[in-house]
Amino acid sequence: MKNILISSLIILIGCGSSNPKFNEDSAFEYLVKQCDFGPRNPGSEGYYACLDFMVDELSQYADEIILQDFSYQEKRGNNRYDLQNVIARFNPDADFQTIISCHWDTRPWADQEENRRDRNQPIIGANDGASGVAILLELAKIMSQNAPAIGVNLVFFDGEDMGIPGENVTYCQGSRFFAKNLPIPKPNEAINLDMVGDKQLHLPVEKYSLQYHPKLVRYLWGRAEDLGLDAFDITPQFAIYDDHVPLYEIAGIPAIDLIDFKYPSSYANFWHTMDDIPENCSSESLGQVGRLMVDYIYNREEQDWGTF
Repeated sequence: MKNILISSLIILIGCGSSNPKFNEDSAFEYLVKQCDFGPRNPGSEGYYACLDFMVDELSQYADEIILQDFSYQEKRGNNRYDLQNVIARFNPDADFQTIISCHWDTRPWADQEENRRDRNQPIIGANDGASGVAILLELAKIMSQNAPAIGVNLVFFDGEDMGIPGENVTYCQGSRFFAKNLPIPKPNEAINLDMVGDKQLHLPVEKYSLQYHPKLVRYLWGRAEDLGLDAFDITPQFAIYDDHVPLYEIAGIPAIDLIDFKYPSSYANFWHTMDDIPENCSSESLGQVGRLMVDYIYNREEQDWGTF
């Protein structure tokens, strides 16, 4: 199956050889910087400090920044929060527009924590939150120095991780609001990054992604193999309700998700626990995903897939 999928792609000889370099160490510094603010759950001190940091950083790089305000009453404690999506635009006048997104908020409750006494504590969210933001901030820096031929919208969704297990619509509030109230012209496609920084990174194909945009899935995983990025696995595994789902189901944007949701049995599961910290993340993992995103940004215009 792997050879069949990859053989159906248009592979450009030498593609990506002149791409800008993705600096994984700089990206990891962005991850650590976010965690230094503490938990970034909505309403917390770390949340506002991180928001200011992201906006200040993006202001140095982007052609345009949009702050999209909304509010949400979470269902666990019935508390209402003022939230904010952050959109950083590069080459906004290009005919082809893509989204590369992540969520920047962190889980307010460590509900998967083994120690019951800590289950109401907010998590640091080094992998689940900071990893995607770190890659997007590094991409912003790269694009400020190397203007892309396509339009790239870096979207930092808020309110992704305030949900109740088993109730999908209580998650992904930022992407739901964005999809219902598009603050930019409808993009051609979208790539969402989530939990892409752990030390034993494994990125199989997420099943909704294969349904929503199979050509992009096959192209990206094929390019990952060409680039020697061994974290990527063309085998479809889980269907995950993540920020790509509202983009497709509400706004009709073909969208995919890069997510490592299953940890190997030899590796502790730090998801939604107090152990989701920088020490359990890897610059090399950020580098694998970042390198693929750079390759996508600077070679996507050469793929003739038509319009959606």
